[in-house]
Amino acid sequence: MQRLGFIHNMMDVKVLILYVTARSNYPLTVQEIYELCYQDECLSYFDVCTAVPELVNSKHLEQQDDRYVITQKGREDGAITEDSIAFTVKRRAEDAVSKFNRQLRRSSYIKTQILNRDGGDYSVVMSLDDDQGNLMTLELQAPDSRQAVHLSKLMEQKAEDLYKLTMTVLLDEEEGM
Repeated sequence: MQRLGFIHNMMDVKVLILYVTARSNYPLTVQEIYELCYQDECLSYFDVCTAVPELVNSKHLEQQDDRYVITQKGREDGAITEDSIAFTVKRRAEDAVSKFNRQLRRSSYIKTQILNRDGGDYSVVMSLDDDQGNLMTLELQAPDSRQAVHLSKLMEQKAEDLYKLTMTVLLDEEEGM
């Protein structure tokens, strides 16, 4: 019985890993490599756990702590072999890596911090940055740690909306003068 899907052997796994790591803007853990490569039901986590150390030994990937980046050799060899990846798998992998890159880039611009205050309440501080520096820092008070954690998560999710709303309110007021 013939296996369905793109992944038929360890070489297919390695080609897909090189394809994904070449497109990632950030070092990846083994789990992230697996999640980005899992575009074919024939791929298993154990395949990735086997292939990654082999790619490090062959100098296609470089290990940095618990993360991996592609080397120049990996880029060159991956570019030669990526045509063997099925179009649908390649497309889904590209989309997954693009989403991953966007999420990590966004999270590098949004930081939240929960601080204990005198009296037992908490402050939730959110900073929103861009390439030029800080755009906005907002601090809100929360009566307990549960609400502080909830506020922190919401601020991370809606940072751009908070910034847009603040700017709109302030600039609309200015135009009305």
